[in-house]
Amino acid sequence: MIDNDSPIIPWVGLGGIKLYSHVSQFYDLIDKLDEKSSLLVKFFVRYEIKDSVDLWFNLLNGKLFKITASKGYNGLLFDRIHIGMHIDEVLQIEPSFEYDDFEEVYVSPKGVFIETDPIEQTVLWISVYVKELDDDDFEKGNW
Repeated sequence: MIDNDSPIIPWVGLGGIKLYSHVSQFYDLIDKLDEKSSLLVKFFVRYEIKDSVDLWFNLLNGKLFKITASKGYNGLLFDRIHIGMHIDEVLQIEPSFEYDDFEEVYVSPKGVFIETDPIEQTVLWISVYVKELDDDDFEKGNW
């Protein structure tokens, strides 16, 4: 079900999975492949599909709000950015990324988070998320 070579598309999805999808669409995948699950706060859950992607759902509305590509993901962001790339190269390709000291990630207003290895400064994961993430009612599932 996950295509580890498909493009990473901000505001849309990755791996052939679309943001806003309902958790019920992933029953078979989660049931068979889920290596780790964690309740992040009262109403968010993350399903970790080993060496591929993490699926983040809001439990109140059942919708997928963030998808994270990790080390086994080969698809490209903006047709050029990939897991393992040095952050300096990323910033040359896409200068909209700024480092967020609090979250310790690079953030683009184009709908992407990037976390880097603190020593090597290479991309560890790339996340795309829904536009409503910063809305006041996001946690309540009103989106």
